[in-house]
Amino acid sequence: MNIIADPLRDPAFLRALVDVVAVAIVAGVVGTLIVLRGVGFLGDAVAHSIFPGVVVAFLAGANLLTGALIAGLVSAAAMGALTANSRVRDNTAIGVIFTAAFALGVVIVTNRSVSADELEGILFGNPLGASVGDVVLTLCIGGGVLAVLVTLRRVFVIAAFDPSGARAMGLPVVAIDMLLLLLTALTVVVAFKAAGNILVISLLITPAATARLLTQRLAPMAALSALLGVLASVVGVFIGWHVDTSAGGVIVLVSTATFFAAWLAAPRAGLLALAMARRDGGLLRSQPDAVAEIILASPEIRAPHEA
Repeated sequence: MNIIADPLRDPAFLRALVDVVAVAIVAGVVGTLIVLRGVGFLGDAVAHSIFPGVVVAFLAGANLLTGALIAGLVSAAAMGALTANSRVRDNTAIGVIFTAAFALGVVIVTNRSVSADELEGILFGNPLGASVGDVVLTLCIGGGVLAVLVTLRRVFVIAAFDPSGARAMGLPVVAIDMLLLLLTALTVVVAFKAAGNILVISLLITPAATARLLTQRLAPMAALSALLGVLASVVGVFIGWHVDTSAGGVIVLVSTATFFAAWLAAPRAGLLALAMARRDGGLLRSQPDAVAEIILASPEIRAPHEA
């Protein structure tokens, strides 16, 4: 048995491969902004908020991605409306909306006839079950998200790392934050089929967090995040096809293993490299100096100047 050629003869596998590669690229780029801004909770919130739309679409026999898209857009709009009130902080609005949306999905699905396999697909994804329509929707939405990010990349970077300066320049920081929220929602929607409602956050966060350990520059970080996501997704789909297990789960596990490998062995920011630096520096370098070095080397400081 040829482990490479055999699955490539399966149309369902080819659709899954195209779908997960497109998802990984989009999620890797969007996830870079989310990780650098330290708002990983945002992706988790949006992922949970699409649950009622997915459930309604499933029970109605409609396309799940369409249901997820509607729910994601409604949730993003609701979060944005809440944060327009200065007394409601971003995390508060996110917590209110995503818990309410997820609870609504639970109420809707309760006492409905849903098989274990169907529920597994909703919660943990089923890229091998992607239809042609799913792939086309993923490519269209993902392409739109990337186009917006590339066009407005400098605006996003300035608003993310220097909001006061952005306001002084006349940039609409609140509107930019709303746009990032919308792009995150759209990314979660296209990633839903690959990883499901529970695991989708990993596609956004883990490759970007891994890339952050390996480079300090923003553009290479986004490219590396997308590449790592693509590699994990391709490996996950191949293993899922051969072993007949959840491809979405394997994608997440491969991505997580890559993160821990980078956390341990990254050339400059890995655990081993930091331990060797402390050993070589000995007592010649004080703790404040070490902290200053880490701060100056962080992507938050360097990224805006290199975007």
